[in-house]
Amino acid sequence: MPSKLALLFPTLFLSHGALACITQESESNDAESNADGPVCSSQQVAGEIDSRRDQDWYYFNIDEAATLDITLGHASGDDFDWYLYDPQQQLYAAETADTPESASVSVGGAGMYTLKVTRYSGTGSYSLSVAGIPSSGGSGDGGDGGTGGCNLGARPSKPGGLTTYLAGNPDDACLELAPNGGGLLVMGGGTDVDMAFERRVKPISGGGDVVVLRTSGGDGYNEYFLNLLGADSVETLMVDRSQHADSDYVLWALQSAEFIWLAGGDQSDYLNQWQGTPVQQALDEALARGAVLGGTSAGAAVQSEYIYDPDGTYGAYSPEAVTDLCHEYTNISTDFLTTAMMENVLVDTHFAERDRMGRLMAFMAGLPVGIRGMGVDEQTSIFFTSDGTGVVDGSGNVYVLAEDGSTSRTLAACGLPVIYENVLRYQLSESDQYNILTGATSVAPTRIGIDGSKTNFYINQPYQ
Repeated sequence: MPSKLALLFPTLFLSHGALACITQESESNDAESNADGPVCSSQQVAGEIDSRRDQDWYYFNIDEAATLDITLGHASGDDFDWYLYDPQQQLYAAETADTPESASVSVGGAGMYTLKVTRYSGTGSYSLSVAGIPSSGGSGDGGDGGTGGCNLGARPSKPGGLTTYLAGNPDDACLELAPNGGGLLVMGGGTDVDMAFERRVKPISGGGDVVVLRTSGGDGYNEYFLNLLGADSVETLMVDRSQHADSDYVLWALQSAEFIWLAGGDQSDYLNQWQGTPVQQALDEALARGAVLGGTSAGAAVQSEYIYDPDGTYGAYSPEAVTDLCHEYTNISTDFLTTAMMENVLVDTHFAERDRMGRLMAFMAGLPVGIRGMGVDEQTSIFFTSDGTGVVDGSGNVYVLAEDGSTSRTLAACGLPVIYENVLRYQLSESDQYNILTGATSVAPTRIGIDGSKTNFYINQPYQ
């Protein structure tokens, strides 16, 4: 993992139509979570094992029992193997020295299946084919009902391997939303703020369809939102693989939702699985069509243009981050969502409880001049309307950090402690307002800073 601030470059959105059968391996498919596909019945796929450590993963979906004839062709001087997995376990290992490496395997359940291609010896090209995948198209569990609406058509079939939990009416409620009449709800983690949902979300999307997006966890939000918002339906989607993020089912659910909620979890996982997919596009379009988009903890952290992304590293603590602008635990990503009010903003959560003021300022010191930081305490939220006006709900505070002509990046260089002075800090509590686009607020700011060369590194009290 790089020790410098790493910024991700823009990626193109993938098509959100039906996924075409692949004919050629595409890297990086070296892990099951990044499996390439779908592989379609009897369609030959060309690939290459180009190093001793290279392994290639593929996926396909089936919705009924089948006998699969799997063939891996390669040069006679090579010895390549393949392994078949269902969602729970390895089903078959083809590890002979035969050329081609072929076998028939009976599979009895619906779901997503994966194939791993590895080498015993040699490197080079190969061809892979799987015959016997049911001709229904491998769409998985079948449709879940619903006639659709708002020109979205019927609910697509659910792909095998995608875990969903649906409570309420499976049909699209199709509320009439006012373009740009929605909002963005940023919550700091811990216990959810009931009043924020009741005061801010329900007047816009109450009675509509809610989608909870996550990569791990369960359906704990379903009954909560169903009752609190009087929702028509609540569906939790466990989009824990990039191929699920490409599915028509997930895209339809997001586009038909009046409220989309990103649960807490791991923001690095969200970026890894959703960036550059139709999920990213649907989230980016939600506010423009008048829906409410929101998230807590990791789900809030990915709302801003700049995202603290501890992918593969330990989480950065304030006393560590201030000692080096390019600390090994500091990693900032971008190019996920393009919400106008979140441009040039970095959000951090669990804020005062975990003393994250120091690390937020250290992150800001390495980002473009004019960056704004937003730290949100647990059990606290701030809701923004499309004109940028934000209002706070909950028992804690929201801290907005901003720069002006008096702010000084006195020392901001890799390998050196961060000295960052005269940063404007606005401390917002229940019912306080702050316009993230204009800076308008009735709350008077104070000046704070950090000096990473000192053990007591805060300049002025950060939380008072």
